[in-house]
Amino acid sequence: MKAVTIIGGGLSGLCLGIGLRQHRVPVRILEAGTYPRHKVCGEFLSGKGREVLATLGIEPRLTGAREALDVTFSLGASSTAVRALPSPALCVSRWKMDATLAEMFSELGGELITSKRASTEVGEGIVRATGRRPQAEEGGWRLFGLKAHARGVTLGAGLEMHFTPRGYVGLCAVEDNRVNICGLFRSREAVPALARDWRGWLSGEPGSALHARLAAARWDDASFSSVAALGLAPRRALLSDDMSIGDAVTMIPPVTGNGMSMACESAAAAIEPLAAWSAGASSWSEARMTLSRRIDNEFASRLRTAAILQRAIVHPAARWLLFQSVKLIPAFQGILFQKTR
Repeated sequence: MKAVTIIGGGLSGLCLGIGLRQHRVPVRILEAGTYPRHKVCGEFLSGKGREVLATLGIEPRLTGAREALDVTFSLGASSTAVRALPSPALCVSRWKMDATLAEMFSELGGELITSKRASTEVGEGIVRATGRRPQAEEGGWRLFGLKAHARGVTLGAGLEMHFTPRGYVGLCAVEDNRVNICGLFRSREAVPALARDWRGWLSGEPGSALHARLAAARWDDASFSSVAALGLAPRRALLSDDMSIGDAVTMIPPVTGNGMSMACESAAAAIEPLAAWSAGASSWSEARMTLSRRIDNEFASRLRTAAILQRAIVHPAARWLLFQSVKLIPAFQGILFQKTR
């Protein structure tokens, strides 16, 4: 069988590698970093992504992972009622998730090469799972993400989403009695002091529900990570010349809580066409087109909805209207959840 090289050992790359090894495909993963590691991530996985983890036999190995059963939203000092999620979500740190996947991939006989930054060259047998495509600005704004873990935080729901004047912050409990605090923010100018001021950005405005929630937080400084040059404009896989999965195709706005799931789903969609190519049953072009159509068909609708949500949340008047709709119409939250899955 022909070998597959995956550039990027994050969530999508490792899930794909595991799935291909279960089909006896020779696989090599090139990862620029090492394991375990902290990454900017909501660490919240819901929807079809959990089905992928179950099919690949991954979820049982994520010991200590927590389930989120409900959600509440906050704007300033006001919060919605706690309401049940349409389906339970899995909350697990990337520190735990990526290391577990890497271990499982190696156990299955995959070749994992860390601390290896590969070229982004496209070609037969090469899959790009390198994460987001950097974009310096979007509509004149610089988008950046911050994340850290903390102890001493008692949540009011399995998932808390807090809207702030500068973006939004999500909180969920992960393993080892920690809470993941992850936010997306925007600024017209560069913010050079993030390494010093990140707690202020993540803690929200004084007087807000977020600020009160994190008042007694004991931050784990070693877990802090940041990422800049984010681009959230939807992209179609069919417009790319390479074989890509995960954020290397497109990134959904984090407010949807569907990024981890889409990474798993795109990896699962790639397993069958790549296994067929490896066995000589299809050409590389056929495999790439099959995967691109699957990704575009599966993700197009949720990406459109997510783009509208993102624009609304960063606009003050639209953000207030959206929050009031979620607060006063119990079914509205469930509709948005389903539309972005």
